[in-house]
Parts: sequence; structure tokens; C-alpha cells
Amino acid sequence: MRIRVGYELIYDCPQPTPMIATLSIHYSRASDLVTPDNLLTTPSIPIRAYRDSFGNWCTRLVAPPGRLRLFANALVEDSGHPDVVVPSAPQHAVPDLPEETLLFLLGSRYCETDLLSDAAWKLFAGSAMGWGRVQAICDFVHGHVRFGYEHASATRTAWQVFNECRGVCRDFAHLAIALCRCMNIPARYCSGYLGDIGMPPDPAPMDFSGWFEAYLGGTWHTFDARHNRPRIGRVLIARGRDAADAAITTSFGANTLQSFRVWTEEVSAGAGT
Repeated sequence: MRIRVGYELIYDCPQPTPMIATLSIHYSRASDLVTPDNLLTTPSIPIRAYRDSFGNWCTRLVAPPGRLRLFANALVEDSGHPDVVVPSAPQHAVPDLPEETLLFLLGSRYCETDLLSDAAWKLFAGSAMGWGRVQAICDFVHGHVRFGYEHASATRTAWQVFNECRGVCRDFAHLAIALCRCMNIPARYCSGYLGDIGMPPDPAPMDFSGWFEAYLGGTWHTFDARHNRPRIGRVLIARGRDAADAAITTSFGANTLQSFRVWTEEVSAGAGT
């Protein structure tokens, strides 16, 4: 299938404001781009791109005083298959983990493993190791946390989600990630597009989505504690330890986000730009 994805963000800045935008589709999906997701601006301003330490494509710019529109529109080829489920995927002993996964066992800005460790072991010590344990964590988070856009907070951590029992998709991901790490399973945060393909339409406004990946059986596997079921049409944008490493935009100065639109929808195979 083909999926049209894109966004329009409109900022108002009282003075020139440096920004970093992490909005480009992940390089692992580059070969799936039928049309590119080039970041465009109104007014036209200079931009520079670089790849961060996690491999995400980022854009540097300086927003001028007044109104700035950031937008993109792309067409992505997708298999149309739901997330892969591998119930037999085993958990690795810590000494056997590849060095590049060890970072994703540690606590991070939004995932306080030190505060959640006792609760994690009480809840999941008896669960089957490997895929079954990660799924048990997803089942718990899905049932424990109440979703609502009105609960969005840029500062809420996994520990707070655990205690407040509310949040948005990134909060579900942060709590599940922290619990996995407490159980010695490497887990990393993912952000990207996720529409309602193959699902009843959601009347809530479309937004970028947050999910996570756990390292089992020698590779990374997709999990989603908010939806807690395989989904079709994920388009990855960024990965990191948590949402701090995959922020949509990071601004170095005062600004107001005046408008925020995101879209992702299946289109016919013959659709062009």
C-alpha cells in the first residue's frame, strides 16, 4: 500500500529563535519514499541537516521574528502488514547483550529505572521471560494508564505515569520502556506516523505517535503499550532513549505553537504527488 504522511506546524516567535526539528522520516525507510518528505518553510529560510548520535535526521534553523510555517508532504510505500509478532523471541542474559544495546538498559530523562525497579520485579518476576514478559508489561501499562489528549505534559515521567495512571502515547511508551529496563530488557523510544489503517476511524485529532522497541532474540521488535495490538502503517521518524532524544522540535527561545496538524492516510497504489 501507499501512505500519504505529512505535517504543518506554525510557530510565532518574538525574536530570532534557533530550533532543531526532528521531523524527517527515518533513514531505514528511505527506500520506501515514493516522494520525499523535504521540510519546507514559509517564509523561506536557510536550513541545515545533520544526523544525531542515534542516527535520526535533524534540521537546524533560526526562526525569524513573527510567523513561521514548517510543513512537509510525502508518499511512502508500505508492506501493509501489521507489526511482526514473535512469541518465541527469547530474552538475553545481560552479559550476552551486544554493547550497542546496553545504553537502553539505563535510566534516562523520562524513564527512572531506580524508582520503578522494586515495582517492576514485584509485578513481572513471575512472568515468562522474553516476549511474554514484554507483552505482560504492555498489558499492564495498557490497563493501568488512562489515555487522553488533555493529559499531555512535556514534563511527565514514567514514575509519574505509574502513580497518576494517565497520559498520552509517549507516556505509555515511557512507562513500558522503564519497566522493561528494570527487568534487564533493552528498550528504546520510537516516534513516527501511525494512522487508523485497518482500524475504526478515531475521532480524536491526528498526532505523531510514540511507541517502543525491545531487544529480544538478537533483534529489535516493535511494541505499543497504548494500542496493545499489532498495527498497520507505522512510519518511523526517530529513535532514542526516550522522548528527549526524539523531540519534534527543540527551541532555544520563547515561541508559541499556533497550529499543529499531522496526517497519515492510505491512498491508492497509483496515486502520485
